[in-house]
Amino acid sequence: MSQEMLVSYDDPSDQPSLSLDDTSSSAEESPSDTRLSLETCNDPIPYIGQRFATHDAAYEFYSEFAKHCGFSIRRHRTEGKDGVGKGLTRRYFVCHRAGNTPVKTSNDSKPQRNRKSSRCGCQAYMRISKTTELGATEWRVTGFANHHNHELLEPNQVRFLPAYRTISDADKSRILMFAKTGISVQQMMRLMELEKCVEPGYLPFTEKDVRNLLQSFRKLDAEDESIDLLRMCRNIKEKDPNFKFEYSLDSNNRLENIAWSYASSIQSYEIFGDAVVFDTTHRLTAFDMPLGIWVGINNYGMPCFFGCVLLRDENVRSLSWALKAFLGFMNGKAPQTILTDQNMCLKEAIAMEMPTTEHALCIWMIVAKFPSWFNAVLGERYNEWKAEFFRLYNLESIEDFELGWRDMIDSFGLKTNRHIINLSTLRNLWALPYLRSHFFAGLTSAGHSKSINAFIQRFLSAQTRLAHFVEQVAVAVDFKDQAAEQQTMQQNVQNICLKTGAPMESHAASVLTPFAFSKLQEQLVSAAHYASFQMEDGFLVRHHTKIDGGRKVYWVPREGMISCSCHHFEFSGILCRHALRILSTGNCFQIPERYLPLRWRRISNPAVKLLQSSPTGHGERIQLLQSLVSTLVTESAKSKDRLDLATEQVSILLSRVRDHSVS
Repeated sequence: MSQEMLVSYDDPSDQPSLSLDDTSSSAEESPSDTRLSLETCNDPIPYIGQRFATHDAAYEFYSEFAKHCGFSIRRHRTEGKDGVGKGLTRRYFVCHRAGNTPVKTSNDSKPQRNRKSSRCGCQAYMRISKTTELGATEWRVTGFANHHNHELLEPNQVRFLPAYRTISDADKSRILMFAKTGISVQQMMRLMELEKCVEPGYLPFTEKDVRNLLQSFRKLDAEDESIDLLRMCRNIKEKDPNFKFEYSLDSNNRLENIAWSYASSIQSYEIFGDAVVFDTTHRLTAFDMPLGIWVGINNYGMPCFFGCVLLRDENVRSLSWALKAFLGFMNGKAPQTILTDQNMCLKEAIAMEMPTTEHALCIWMIVAKFPSWFNAVLGERYNEWKAEFFRLYNLESIEDFELGWRDMIDSFGLKTNRHIINLSTLRNLWALPYLRSHFFAGLTSAGHSKSINAFIQRFLSAQTRLAHFVEQVAVAVDFKDQAAEQQTMQQNVQNICLKTGAPMESHAASVLTPFAFSKLQEQLVSAAHYASFQMEDGFLVRHHTKIDGGRKVYWVPREGMISCSCHHFEFSGILCRHALRILSTGNCFQIPERYLPLRWRRISNPAVKLLQSSPTGHGERIQLLQSLVSTLVTESAKSKDRLDLATEQVSILLSRVRDHSVS
């Protein structure tokens, strides 16, 4: 709405001086003796002589008028008749941008908040005065000006002004109930939008309002909570020396950030820390603290927890601190790749603290925002656009992606859409054509996103005390480890069905975990549908139905090296159909060792650790033996011959161990 709406008039019989630079105001109660019932005025614009039973009724009327115009109001000044104790007789309501910001006196002991004021000396106002006729009191409009020196807001913007953002008592109760279940503020907003049948973003309050409300629900002092949390971490450290935690204090010696990791998590990271998701999309709603979780994927395709961090603020400084703490837990070993949400502060922090790590954006975190970004914009074409987006996302060639992306923007009229502009700017961080030469262990798939989110929700479900949260995470991690062991056992005892009969397939089945083998088997089966053509500098491999295109494969048999232009192995750690086709053509009956990565093999964490460095502690050696025995039982149970062999050999070993002297 334009600021050119000029209306200004005054009752000449009531004209005291008005200065909107005076930012003071006082609130007085409405006269208790008002009993006059006035006619309801249907005219939406205030006018001189307009009557109200109370000054609160006048305020509500002017507030509604302001909302329709594109601004909000506040109570400004009150006056008594002739300034001599006759009670409240005159009141001013002004635009929320009236007056100027008072100069604050500096206080060296208190940090100053550097916030820009919205006040700009706007002169729009409405003045009401109290009159008494025939013993009845009423309030009349005696001055009104609607000339603004600033832009007025559109209807879809004005609702975000603080004056119009309200949370009803019923909504407060609902929010408190949601907080107890542990869901995020963003999820609360979506649920309440669905319950109230309003479009995304059209609730009468914002996420910030909800977070402020949740902060007010806290009954315990934040400082006491922090002390309890640190005490809890120290107690865990005393019981388990391998538990690691790090924290920082602010200038007032209060807890600012805290990060921690468990012994099992650090051990898992040694093997599976090549590709990591750092999820910062969750908050501890009961304490309004950003939560960061480091997770990965193990050799059986299941999520593994690496670490956790709680922050007071989500800025570059605090996120850099979190990354430093994490690297400290992991003996300085940075991941090859890290996936995060679309957070520019995090992008900057990773560039500083993990310069050798390839940073990418989680596609499933981006896609989760699509309905609120594009549903209303695209309408009936939304599903058509989404299908085209995923087609482009999965392309192999950067050139094909660039051409398709431009065509998509033009076809759907999204050239000026701010979300599309943002995605375009960051496309090298999320589009697969730009990422295929980097290892992500399959973490970009939607299936892994669901299992990781399900795991995270386990320890977000109850947030009674901040100090107990570390224990809640520990319980969730322990539960996940036990579940992973059971699923590992189930995978290992399942009979693997060979589909090609090729020696390479049976060799891979004996080395890889069932999860990894299933991925390789898909490529082996598809390889049979491809033709190969020898060229001067390698091979061209393409589908037997195609007459052009294909992938370039380079093979050096003497060195056992093979590579493909599709970069499937670099991206997933699993050889592609094109390379497998060439190996088969070249009478290769086993997959070269280097293309059966350790992280995808049938081997438990402690056993891998033994291959890397022998454990020296007595407890570590016992854990290693237990793990080897567990693996032995799993492998032996697959056939009668294996079981007989294992029983015979273990009997011999047990006899030798008993004969050995105990020092």
